[in-house]
Amino acid sequence: MNAPAADPLLAHALNSIAVGSKSFASASRLFDPHTRRSAVLLYAWCRHCDDVIDGQQAGHDAVPLTPAEARQRLAELRAQTHDAYLGAPAQEPAFAALQDVQQRHGIHRQEALDLLEGFAMDVDERQYQTLEDTLQYCYHVAGVVGLMMARIMGTQQPQVLHRACDLGLAMQLTNIARDIIDDAKVGRCYLPRQWLDEFGLTPATLAQPQHRAAVAQMARRLVDHAEPYYASAEAGLAALPWRSAWAVASAGAVYRRIGIKVRAAGPQAWDTRTSTGKGEKLAALSAGLWTSLNRRLRRYPQRDPRLWTRPSSSPATGPDDGRATAP
Repeated sequence: MNAPAADPLLAHALNSIAVGSKSFASASRLFDPHTRRSAVLLYAWCRHCDDVIDGQQAGHDAVPLTPAEARQRLAELRAQTHDAYLGAPAQEPAFAALQDVQQRHGIHRQEALDLLEGFAMDVDERQYQTLEDTLQYCYHVAGVVGLMMARIMGTQQPQVLHRACDLGLAMQLTNIARDIIDDAKVGRCYLPRQWLDEFGLTPATLAQPQHRAAVAQMARRLVDHAEPYYASAEAGLAALPWRSAWAVASAGAVYRRIGIKVRAAGPQAWDTRTSTGKGEKLAALSAGLWTSLNRRLRRYPQRDPRLWTRPSSSPATGPDDGRATAP
């Protein structure tokens, strides 16, 4: 979809995606034009906030910031987010994009702030003692994005929002497994400290080559824990418009494949960055189409109560009663 000359917000967002995420740019083409516009606007805001906190441009060329600088930038992002919700004229295109999306789709202010809280966890160098703590981080940096995307796709049902959040959790667990060593090299660790203690490791020793076998075991656990969240997310596809369901299912298939490859590679998983090739992405598109259509013919199961659930303070939480109605 080419950006019309009269839609500068869309032009800005498409440029942001083209530079920052070719995978998202490809997947977004599956959406209908109106959904795609809002999806890429939301991406542009998320990308901008991430870049500001990490001192980078479109996900690249990061410049280290002092903790004080990072906290100041985070405070500015929070203030700009509040202003966007108050209807104040936005100075940054990314916040004009957020304003547009929240007005069209009812994106709750707390959801936008929840994403910024995920960045705050990194700025504060939060430690994660248990898997539940890690999942809370996953919610803030990815689960809430899935939730906001579900609103863009036309659903406000709590049970479907839970499933959208589940996909974000699964994807972020996969990201953590893939990036354990890269994260450790820059002083970040999202693995539960309970797991590190079990293997006699610390965040400082995690990247040392002699510990690859232990790292591989922990990565396998993350991938295994992601699986029920991927499965739960699939069950929510029936409540989405078919093109949106296809896009979501395809994205899930790509990330799931990354986790499978990390698991299979064992200690060699971090010799090179694990990714999917063009052929695998095409296969994911086919698998996503089949999954999205197949889910429309199957019973909508109740969400597993053992799965981690986003904080009760988040808007639109509620019991998953096992029913789904297409919007």
